[in-house]
Amino acid sequence: MWRLLAAFLAAAMLAAAGTDQQATGGNPDPAKERANVERIYARIQAQQRESARKPGAARVTIPNTTVSYDIVPVPAGEFEMGSAAGDTNQKDASQKDASRKKDEQPRHKVRVDAFWMQAREVTWDEYRLFMFDAQGAAANPKEALVDAVSRPTRPYVEMSFGMGIDGFPAISMTQHAANKYAEWLSAKLGEFYRLPTEAEWEYACRAGSATAYPFGDDPSKLVDYAWYSANSDGKYHQVGTKKPNQWGLYDMLGNVMEWTLDQYAPYKAAAESNPWIAAAQPYPHAVRGGSWNDPADMLRCAARVASDPSWKQQDPQLPKSIWYETDAQWLGFRLVRPVKIPGVDQMYRYWNSGVEDDQ
Repeated sequence: MWRLLAAFLAAAMLAAAGTDQQATGGNPDPAKERANVERIYARIQAQQRESARKPGAARVTIPNTTVSYDIVPVPAGEFEMGSAAGDTNQKDASQKDASRKKDEQPRHKVRVDAFWMQAREVTWDEYRLFMFDAQGAAANPKEALVDAVSRPTRPYVEMSFGMGIDGFPAISMTQHAANKYAEWLSAKLGEFYRLPTEAEWEYACRAGSATAYPFGDDPSKLVDYAWYSANSDGKYHQVGTKKPNQWGLYDMLGNVMEWTLDQYAPYKAAAESNPWIAAAQPYPHAVRGGSWNDPADMLRCAARVASDPSWKQQDPQLPKSIWYETDAQWLGFRLVRPVKIPGVDQMYRYWNSGVEDDQ
């Protein structure tokens, strides 16, 4: 802890000396950002004309690197979003509904279109290519389209906090940073990526299950699928080391919580199709899945967490960084690749929430 505090003090001194990271790493001019999104859109459209998408799971290698990740198909379908009566992490029937929270209700029907989802949480191997322009520079030729995407400022602490980098989940980024990673990856690949909506995330987590867990009602099986407070030894673990759900998705519960695209808001009872609550204010946004730091009752497909300013409480910068949630060392993300490619306006909105500077 003393090393972390020392790092914060050193960062504060750097900021006072005129190296404020907010000033050097904020968002680009909206007009320039819009123009770059238009160019990325054109590249994605051209890529789709050149080769049809394969329908099944695939391994994707980030161009000019040896870093790769797996994506799996998630079929279109309808499900009941939210917790049902009897959702519990307790074996004792008398504890029925013990885990069910008010913000998971009312349960309501939701239909989602088909998409691909990254099989594992985004790792440092992937995310560091985005964070550091010089990472693998010898193998990475300059690309104007990619380089125009806004990237994080230099972190003021070691961002894995000693928990490991190779094969471990990237952590402590803002939703804005996750959105910009999606834009950067889309520019690199010529394929559209974004954060999942809350509905898409829960649908993928359930993998066809209507129970609290994707593996059925027995909470004792959780240890086979998730890293959480009872088995994590107080830290995150390499991705994909537990069992996947029925659709081949690892760590949907536990290891690190995951950003979604939505503003956190109460549910409505009416049926919905592809719902998305776009950001209208900096806080809160919806986070899903529970983490290595959470008890079992937070590791359910329906469980929700609201983002909070305290997640960057120890940030020494004024204003606070738009890139890092230094106090949220249990927070990460994964991306989806929708089958249907959105238009330029929608693509811009997915990657630019409009409330980044206050986040």
